[in-house]
Amino acid sequence: MPAVTRSLDASATKDVLSPEAGPDMKQEQIKTLIDALAASDLAELEYTEDGSTLRLVKQSALKAAPMARPPAGARHATGAASAEPALPEAAADECRAPLYGVVHLQPAPGEPPFVHPGQAVEAGQMLCVIEAMKMFNEVRAEAAATVQSVLVSSGQEVEAGEPLFRFG
Repeated sequence: MPAVTRSLDASATKDVLSPEAGPDMKQEQIKTLIDALAASDLAELEYTEDGSTLRLVKQSALKAAPMARPPAGARHATGAASAEPALPEAAADECRAPLYGVVHLQPAPGEPPFVHPGQAVEAGQMLCVIEAMKMFNEVRAEAAATVQSVLVSSGQEVEAGEPLFRFG
C-alpha cells in the first residue's frame, strides 16, 4: 500500500527557513528557490553553495512516484543519460516510505506507537512520521487494513520505497 504524505506546516517551515538551514544559505535565497520551484514544471530542485545543499521536492512528485536518489558520488559526470533502477512495485499489502528520512513510530519518546501489529487501521490514519530536513512528514494509511508487522524501528533511517509496514 503506497503511503500518503503531508508535511506539517507552521513550525516546520520556520525550521527550514531559519539561519540554521545552512551556514552560507540566506533565508531570502531559500524563499526564492521555493518560489522558483513552485512556479516551474520541475518536480525537484537541488541547489548547492559553499558546501551547503538544499533539496526541494514538490509534494505532488512524492505522491506520484517516490524514487530513490543515487548518492552524489555515483552520478556520472558525462552528459549521457543513465537508466536509474526502478523501485519494485509496492505490494498491495505493504506501506512503503515515500521519501528518505528518519522514521518515528511514536509521537514522542516514551509514548505508545501510532500503530502496532494486529491493530486495525482506517484510511487516513497516521502510521508513522518521517523526518527529513527538519520537516515532519506524516505517513497515513491509504485504505482500511490490519497491521500484520512493523518492518522498521523508531529512529531508523529509511530510503524512499523501503517497506515500513505489512498488512494482513
